Amino acid sequence: MCGIIGIIGNESAAPRLLEGLQRLEYRGYDSAGIATLQNSHIDRRRAEGKLVNLEKLLKKTPLDGVVGIGHTRWATHGGPTTNNAHPHATEKVAVVHNGIIENYAEIKEELQGLQCRFETDTDTEVIAHLVTHYLTQGSSPQQAADKAFERLEGAYALALIFSGEHNLMIGARQGTPLAVGYGDNEMYLGSDSYSLAHLTQKITFLEDGDRVTLTKNSVRIYTAENDNVDRPIRITAQSGATTGKGEYPHFMLKEIYEQPAVIGDTLNSFINPTTGEITLPDNIIEAIDKAPRLTLIACGTASYACMVAKYWFEQIVRIPCEIDIASEFRYREAPLPKDGVCIFVSQSGETLDTLEALRYCKSQNQTILSIVNTVESTIERESDMVLHTLAGPEIGVASTKAFTTQITTLACLVLALAFKRGVIAETERKDYADALRHLPKVAAEILNHDEEIKDIARDVFKSRDMLYIARGSLYPIALEGALKLKEISYIHAEGYAAGEMKHGPIALIDENVPVVVIAPSNDPLFEKTLSNVQETTARGGKIILFSDALGTKKMAKITSWCVTLGDVHPFVAPILYTIPMQLLSYHVAVAKGTDVDQPRNLAKSVTVE
Repeated sequence: MCGIIGIIGNESAAPRLLEGLQRLEYRGYDSAGIATLQNSHIDRRRAEGKLVNLEKLLKKTPLDGVVGIGHTRWATHGGPTTNNAHPHATEKVAVVHNGIIENYAEIKEELQGLQCRFETDTDTEVIAHLVTHYLTQGSSPQQAADKAFERLEGAYALALIFSGEHNLMIGARQGTPLAVGYGDNEMYLGSDSYSLAHLTQKITFLEDGDRVTLTKNSVRIYTAENDNVDRPIRITAQSGATTGKGEYPHFMLKEIYEQPAVIGDTLNSFINPTTGEITLPDNIIEAIDKAPRLTLIACGTASYACMVAKYWFEQIVRIPCEIDIASEFRYREAPLPKDGVCIFVSQSGETLDTLEALRYCKSQNQTILSIVNTVESTIERESDMVLHTLAGPEIGVASTKAFTTQITTLACLVLALAFKRGVIAETERKDYADALRHLPKVAAEILNHDEEIKDIARDVFKSRDMLYIARGSLYPIALEGALKLKEISYIHAEGYAAGEMKHGPIALIDENVPVVVIAPSNDPLFEKTLSNVQETTARGGKIILFSDALGTKKMAKITSWCVTLGDVHPFVAPILYTIPMQLLSYHVAVAKGTDVDQPRNLAKSVTVE
């Protein structure tokens, strides 16, 4: 979602604010802007679309000043126009905002009654006018900001600068992340540590309800009751180096190709590469071992990682497992068992629905395990235990390497628990461990099918609809494949358990609806899937099959396209069959000419409801 950065310093702010915004691009946005103090007054540059448009504007009409705020906006209230882009400002104050002000309409009506003139369609503009209203009544900037904060309802992170105040910046956090960065006679605000990593590695993460007043050499963090609070200063693990595409045309393709390496990195953090022994923190294994039930909660792609893990936890470990979409779970008031463990999976560690579900589970005395890719995230800090996926920064909005490392981490957790419980024999233990150790090598081999998949994409990219089917632990991969296609190519796609085809989806089948089938021959349900494919082709459906040599041989006569992958262990098949689904979506999107890395209407980190 929206990204915030603020600098109160000694050097020209605009170029450094722009670099911070570039580091926030991964969150998703549709407009951007910067405001600085120039000769004691506020000046702004804002642009619709990509940051390159803002960069061109700044080159044409530069911004001076050493104090400034910047913003990447993902539209909620009002369209993605230059006029609605942040920062919003009056003559007295400028503000950037991530979140939603739920009572903005009420405040706006009140301010309009006081002759305030609004120029945008956003909820954020009321903040600038509300602060200005209190300033005109004689309040100091600090008092005006605090009075405004008291009026706001919803989730928000804010940064404000004031005309004539070259040594002041004020911020607030309520439900949406915000961090303070410490420099040499400079201070910073940012949505996350990565946005500030080019400026500093000394970071304080604000907590809900925190407000902060910055000068060049001081930080005061305080509560709504004006009580000072201490928050620890951390040395962030984030790198100041920027992430580029290298030789790849898109971040998504680069990140698909990074999967053998990052899967290997993730495995090596849990598995002895020589012995295959899996080592996870004892407290994690002990907590799950005594749990009567696991509850896995996530949003979007991460929820499909949880679905895969449900098959594994129940089939291999024999522990009951419930999965839930975070946005629904938090309102369901689900009863949770004594000694229960809730596992939260998130790439960013900041997804608001997931975070609020976590807080509900904590209120129900559940033990919280988070699986996150972003170190130092809010979800990590509020969890009892954490496992890190080592995917590295994922810039493309559509999750690729984050997803496969999430499943890899869950696979290690499942096997570690199975080994402790003794529910699999020693020969099986070796087979499973070997399957995991060979994952990076097999993943690299699957990437060799890239050109073959690109050819298929050229045949199907004009389709309006596509279906994906699979069985068992590969069913979530069908769902994920369909989601990826929707996200970046805007083709309507749905994933189904193959056995459900006769219960409705088969009515959609005709010669214009390609059906992607994920069916390795060593899947125990392969023959049943074969029957579903025969039913589909009998109705004119065109099949894109992903299988191994035996599987493609058995289905050769009833498929239109076949991609023959190597033999893979059924346990790790969900991880490996994900990769060709990603490649197919990518090449279809490229053929259609869509924005692969930043698809319309989507954000990387969803920090509002």
